Amino acid sequence: MSSQTGAGARWTRALISLLVILVAFGAAWFIPPRLGLDLSGGTQIVLETQDGADGTPADSDNTDQVVEVLRQRIDRLGVAEATMSRSGENRIIVELPGVQDPAEAAQIVGRTAQLSFHPVLGVGEQGGQGVQAPPTGDFANAPDNAADEARAPSDAEGGEGGEGAGGGEEMTPEQLEELMGSMGGDPTGGQQPPAGPSAENPEDVAMTLPDADGTYLQLGETAIRGDRVSSADAALDSVNRTQWTVNVNFRGEGRDQWAQLTGAAACYEQGDPRRRVAIVLDDQIISAPEVNPEIGCEVGMPGGSTSITSPTFTSETADELAVLIEGGSLPLPVTEVQRQTVGPTLGAAAIEASAIAALLGIAFTALYITLVYRLVGFLASVALAFYTLIAYGALVALGATLTLPGLAGFVLAIGMAIDANVLIFERAREEYQRQQKVYESNKSAGMRDATDDEAAKAESGALARRRRRAIPPNLEKAFVEGSRKAWSAVLDTNVTTLIAAALLFFFASGTVQGFGVTLSIGTIVSMFSALVIARVFVEWAVRRAVVRKHPAVTGLNQIGPIRTWLVEKNPDLMKHRGKALVVAALIVAAAIAAPLIRDTNLGVEFTGGRVMEYEVTGDPISVDEARGIISGLNFPGSDTAVVQESGDSDIAVRTGDISDPEAESITDALSEATGGVERVSDELIGPSMGDELRNRALIALGAALALQMIYLAWRFRWSFGVSTMLSLAFNMLLVVGLFIWLGKPIDGVFLASILSVIGFTVNDTVVVFDRVRDEWARDEKSSFKEIANRAVLNTLPRTVNTTVGAWIILGFLVFLGGSSLQDFSIAMLVGLTTGVVSTVFVAVPLAIWLQKWDRTAPPHVIKDRKAKQKVAAKAAREADDGAVV
Repeated sequence: MSSQTGAGARWTRALISLLVILVAFGAAWFIPPRLGLDLSGGTQIVLETQDGADGTPADSDNTDQVVEVLRQRIDRLGVAEATMSRSGENRIIVELPGVQDPAEAAQIVGRTAQLSFHPVLGVGEQGGQGVQAPPTGDFANAPDNAADEARAPSDAEGGEGGEGAGGGEEMTPEQLEELMGSMGGDPTGGQQPPAGPSAENPEDVAMTLPDADGTYLQLGETAIRGDRVSSADAALDSVNRTQWTVNVNFRGEGRDQWAQLTGAAACYEQGDPRRRVAIVLDDQIISAPEVNPEIGCEVGMPGGSTSITSPTFTSETADELAVLIEGGSLPLPVTEVQRQTVGPTLGAAAIEASAIAALLGIAFTALYITLVYRLVGFLASVALAFYTLIAYGALVALGATLTLPGLAGFVLAIGMAIDANVLIFERAREEYQRQQKVYESNKSAGMRDATDDEAAKAESGALARRRRRAIPPNLEKAFVEGSRKAWSAVLDTNVTTLIAAALLFFFASGTVQGFGVTLSIGTIVSMFSALVIARVFVEWAVRRAVVRKHPAVTGLNQIGPIRTWLVEKNPDLMKHRGKALVVAALIVAAAIAAPLIRDTNLGVEFTGGRVMEYEVTGDPISVDEARGIISGLNFPGSDTAVVQESGDSDIAVRTGDISDPEAESITDALSEATGGVERVSDELIGPSMGDELRNRALIALGAALALQMIYLAWRFRWSFGVSTMLSLAFNMLLVVGLFIWLGKPIDGVFLASILSVIGFTVNDTVVVFDRVRDEWARDEKSSFKEIANRAVLNTLPRTVNTTVGAWIILGFLVFLGGSSLQDFSIAMLVGLTTGVVSTVFVAVPLAIWLQKWDRTAPPHVIKDRKAKQKVAAKAAREADDGAVV
């Protein structure tokens, strides 16, 4: 920490601050924020690639290929600003802004899988040879292709397809739903293909699948893989411009394979099912056109292109078929493991609530800190406003996605940003009091007051016979020295917070990762705000003549009344450390007993299942009435569905892993009972994903405790590290046990709050132990218990001021943040409050108890050892005459 007070250093800090503020303002003004789907509305789907049937591994390279194929198909569907990215080795995150229907979103992604072209060997029966048709479900609708026909394209149509069906225009959700739901007319109203012979050799049948009319076709092995398709476009027939066709073009060896496939099919008579070519997607026949009569046997269609026609084609169904064909085969099969849908109104409400909470939090935190620290508190509040601007500018400049928990982290970091200023101000008050005592002592010894010029020379070390002058206390020197002494505590507290934020980023998932990102950025920016921007303001203020003549206006000229009372009374808190540890043990026992007595309300992230939140737009309905309605529905687990109130008379329904039609039945039943409901959010997590998230949460909690212990043991003593870890474990168990007793959900957002509690609670412990080290280095005679007690009393005002700042922010989040952030804020409020208590009555007593086994040298011994080493080094340099032998 720099202690420079020269004009050059001050100007450097001022210019750096101005530059950073201008850059942040430009970023905030010109770069739009990247909102997560929980704020902007839309659907997020997490896919997991599986090893292919041919042995293709589900590694990162092959998963990247899957991402590219899926991106092409989704782009063709016209979903605006859809994003896809690989997460980890074999996970794919698909974000579809504006898509509110989860079934529709699942169809968009679920239909994009394995595509292949097969010869039709004959007509079979259900249960025949080869792979069978999948069960009817969300993706079982096939197009009506009763009169499909494959023919060579005319010159007017060309190999690229001609006029398209919608081109790249964006489609409305209604059009998208109709497009993906079905691709044609009544499957029973078209031309029925004639029954035909079965396959001559049953062993050649690779699969038996139904076409759109229910006729089971026996298909041979794959003749052309989907990745051999170069393009597929929907266009109007060039002759009469009324019939929609799908023009398909092949590339590479696919051109010859298409000629061979159609040439073999052309050897059969018209109407024979073996004259058809089956296009299969996900073990479903999406089209089975018959080869045009003009194509000769064993000749096939030349040119590597064809046109598929059907009298039932519309612009939507033709374009869908083109999209599915052009997408090609995926190198790997994919399964859906997580899905989350959020309505735009819910996201807008969250943004508004968080913005109000942030503004009110800043205002009231600034008011509180100004009342406590007067002028320097007001200047720190101004720096806090710039902190908000810089942190937001950094978020948008880095392209970080702002999520709902991320907003909470951003708002919470505002309250914690004042912590570094509080540490510095308290140390500056101590330094000013020390200078005041020296000044009064010199005055009582008969020294004259130094003039301003003499005081300035004394500060620079140029005043001769300095001891004959009584130097008045200097605000600027007190502030700079306080900043230097507070540096180690500021560094340690921010490092421990960054450890918690990093664990959130690496072990959490989805929106909770956004909390880790914003907390990390907020922590780094808060250090810059306190150590650079606030210092520029304060140094400028304390150098003003009017301020120097009236030091009381700064708030640095005296110790606060609470701290003064504590120092004078010197209550022996550590006298009751044994009783405190017994109470802590009883609390731990109650927390451990909680999951044994009450059912733990694990969130859907950790158990798997589905959670839907409804806004009741009709008549109000009670939770019991809604539970009765849902239990009467006919789907597995309907009688065990958890129904809870969410927000103002809204309903949240939690079920097992149910299908989209079953979820829709819940919506219909509630709508019928109330006269209208709107599903504002829908989250689906598969069992495997839930197990993984639960394991990662446990790893994150264990790693948090271990890393904090290792860091503090390295920075201080091993006894301090162990006592801090045990104190954190106590605080964590207390919050978890309380939530279990209250029946609150233990979910991903709760994990964010717990790790944040660990990070912020360790701040208090670090500040106390830093003060213990400082007191111990200056006091060789007092016992460790007395030193620890004195350190607790000296740091208690700082702890209270910082905690009150966080309370203000969290209080607004509780009342204004909505149901999504309410539980998070409650957990943080409880954790921060008990964190202060656990530091004083758990961490410090444990450290006192562990000192009997800690053989690490005391700080004053280390200080003396370093001083002797410096003296020895100086003597060695003076003894060296510089001669070269």
